[in-house]
Amino acid sequence: VRKFVLDYYFEEKQNLRFDGFLGQAYIALGEVIGSQRGRLERPLTGVPGKKCGTIVLFAEELSNCRDIITMQLCANKLDKKDFFGKSDPFLVFYRSNEDGTFTICHKTEVVKNNLNPVWQPFSIPVRALCNGDYDRTVKIDVFDWDRDGSHDFIGEFATSYRELSRAQNQFTVYEVSNPRKKCKKKKYVNSGTVTLGLNCWGNGVVGFWRLTKCLFTGIPSQPTSLHYMSPYQLSSYAMALKAVGEIIQDYDSDKLFPAYGFGAKVPPDGKVSHQFPLNHNPDNPSCEGIEGVLESYFHSLRTVQLYGPTNFAPVINQVARLAAQETDGSQYYVLLIITDGVISDMLQTKEAIVSASSLPMSIIIVGVGPADFLAMEELDGDEVRVSSRGRYAERDIVQFVPFRDYVDHSGNHVLSMARLAKDVLAEIPEQLLSYMKTRDIKPLSASPQ
Repeated sequence: VRKFVLDYYFEEKQNLRFDGFLGQAYIALGEVIGSQRGRLERPLTGVPGKKCGTIVLFAEELSNCRDIITMQLCANKLDKKDFFGKSDPFLVFYRSNEDGTFTICHKTEVVKNNLNPVWQPFSIPVRALCNGDYDRTVKIDVFDWDRDGSHDFIGEFATSYRELSRAQNQFTVYEVSNPRKKCKKKKYVNSGTVTLGLNCWGNGVVGFWRLTKCLFTGIPSQPTSLHYMSPYQLSSYAMALKAVGEIIQDYDSDKLFPAYGFGAKVPPDGKVSHQFPLNHNPDNPSCEGIEGVLESYFHSLRTVQLYGPTNFAPVINQVARLAAQETDGSQYYVLLIITDGVISDMLQTKEAIVSASSLPMSIIIVGVGPADFLAMEELDGDEVRVSSRGRYAERDIVQFVPFRDYVDHSGNHVLSMARLAKDVLAEIPEQLLSYMKTRDIKPLSASPQ
């Protein structure tokens, strides 16, 4: 039995890899947190056709654990090193020693054939990074991976734990410098940049309620090119679905997502619908995983005619009816609405939100495109609680964001999706807890049985 400590962030995809003599396993931390009683069992893989055993993981909340730093880095416009490709970059972190030498303390994974890589989040004890000296230099080298081990040096930059901690609530950009190229070329600027997005550390596990039945809805009203299915990149709709869905699906027990569209003329009779299954199966609207949701979305684009107005109330009420059937805390619903149009049924939507605020559910609304979404801010109850006909929402359950605020202007769509997911999912744990606490619902025990 081995124990290790990690900082956990609901709004991020935190992948774990376990290697041993018997085999290996790849597991998302969210799957462990979302498992029954914080216990997850997975088979080990290794020799093809041979059973390699199983690995059992237990998650337990730790309090006041502040000696671990969790960070995620991405790079932009790194130097191309491979003749037939781009570069296969990875990062090497070095702790500076008192005698002036450096010791390797962490290596990231290799991101293949990409000059704009995004590395997975990782955690490292502060003592391993700087031996507790907040001002000690931390050197980071960027390499291009080669199969024969002769990795090509791209560049380097330096920082410190104190500087990293100042970036706690913002993105910090470091220039990657190659000293040799800098000496040879007068007009040399850099060999790319590395961006650090550092999350608040010291957080623990929220609890072992299962977050299940995450619902997604798309295909709103405006028939614009925002839905264009380019062979080279995802549309804003698809990016928003993928960004949020790939993280939140780890917490869904069966990975089946009911997915609906609204604002379209639906075959065979061409009637306007504000609540139709994306898979066109009213008896079973669920899609398998986020990839299944995307597949159904793309299929619907080819079979329906987009049509206004943009009504939210029908689909909110549909999810509310499901949530009302399970108020014992065993399930918590998350509704993701993606729209490029200004809402047409504001009064009805407010009424639906006020009614839903007493149920185990949250609503995420992502606005895509250039529309004026000022009226949508009224639904996000951060400042003033949503009200309807003299009734106020029991709690804040809505988070609205315009996707354009998260777009990386250098064209790094992976970074855009990471920024979006981090922000829109950040309030979900507190919203879940507010429901459970007001009803005195305790989390399931995380202890092994």
